[in-house]
Amino acid sequence: MNFQSSRRRGEEGIAVVIDFLLSNARLVLGVGGAALLGIATLAVKRLIERAGRAADDEKVEQKMAESWEELSLVSPSPTLIRKGIEGVVMKHVAKATKQQKADLCQQPQMLDVQTKPESKSKRLQLCALTLQERLQQYYHTRAALSAQEVQRAQSVALDICTEIQGFLHSRHPDMPLGDMRLGGSLLDDLQVVSADHACLLVPLQLESSLWRLIPGEETLLTHPLHWMVRRINLEYFPKGRSYWDRYLVGGYLSAEAVVNMFSKAVMETVNWPSISSTLDCIVRPVLGGPDLRLEIRPGNAFEGAESDYQPLFVSMLPLLSEGDVVLTAQPELTSPWVNAWHLSLYPWETQRLAQLDAADNGYRKHTLKILKAVCRQNPALRPLKATPLANLILHLSDSESDWSETSLDVRFQQCITELIGYLEQGALHSYFKPAVNLLSGLSEDQVDQMGFMFYCAVSEPEILLI
Repeated sequence: MNFQSSRRRGEEGIAVVIDFLLSNARLVLGVGGAALLGIATLAVKRLIERAGRAADDEKVEQKMAESWEELSLVSPSPTLIRKGIEGVVMKHVAKATKQQKADLCQQPQMLDVQTKPESKSKRLQLCALTLQERLQQYYHTRAALSAQEVQRAQSVALDICTEIQGFLHSRHPDMPLGDMRLGGSLLDDLQVVSADHACLLVPLQLESSLWRLIPGEETLLTHPLHWMVRRINLEYFPKGRSYWDRYLVGGYLSAEAVVNMFSKAVMETVNWPSISSTLDCIVRPVLGGPDLRLEIRPGNAFEGAESDYQPLFVSMLPLLSEGDVVLTAQPELTSPWVNAWHLSLYPWETQRLAQLDAADNGYRKHTLKILKAVCRQNPALRPLKATPLANLILHLSDSESDWSETSLDVRFQQCITELIGYLEQGALHSYFKPAVNLLSGLSEDQVDQMGFMFYCAVSEPEILLI
């Protein structure tokens, strides 16, 4: 490779340094057979910082030698990011380079500008915050919701629940349903950033002598989360004895058929304009998706201010329960199996977290909400949903006993490190169902993006709290 020694400065000098790094990084990646993401990120960062601070009489070769010397001291770790990582690194490097160029161009002007004492003190105050203080600040300003916001969303969801249940009782009086109720993160104080979604649980009542819930491992699907509901005792109680016999497919109660029924009976039949006027809000069904979902906006949204309001999405979730087993009708999770019901581990996970925190006054729930908010507000981390994060904390609780408020920063950094390890392995196993890999739904590109972000956050966790 040709590298000409020169005393270039500013934009051109940085470009030469980065070109040299990327060319050599390609050689390293080719020889190693895998992308050393953390090492590449560290080297790029050091080079950009050193290039920006370089004095006029420093030589480029000396800066390069020092950086590669530091690079050799970093111990390589195994990684699963084997394909496309070079493009990810180059993209982020290009962005960082562009910002560095802008900063260099502005430096002369900044020297002539007298900084205001107030803004300077604010910056110094922000820099003086410890990670512990910044986590608490992030929790109260981003993750936690105000009691008024939660109460308002719950009130609207319960009003919708009352209207739907009244409609079903009047139009389908023979349909055996339990009392509809509010469930999910909004009820359990696990929702973050904004109260924008709620879940209405619709319990189906089955005759215990006519139906049997079959664990996923015992079915032909052999998936631990894909359960089936078999119609039994047909020789004594033929079809038609149970209301739900009309939704049988191949001798099993079909979750997809039940969802389709509710879609026609509720989403496409209810007089939503009438309910909207009664509740003084705009209620519209979200049609065409696999779930049963309503969109609710304030009543004055018709007057051109609709975009100024955060809509509330309310989902109807048909479910079956027996003991501590809760099965939900969610075709989007069990497709293409029309008969499969999804075993919900959410009640087990939230109950376990609550028990652990109650036992030692811990901050596990606090930590989970911060992680959820971080992932929701960062586009690269958005594919990482709440379930893997909750299971991450449950696994970590088995080895770490100190979840007090004073150790919040330590546990947060440890969660980042653990997530990197799980991404490298390509698997994060469910706490209650180890056969289930909670990362199986992520694409390689999503894993690459998340891996890059978490590697950067190892040395500077504050970048996740911006």
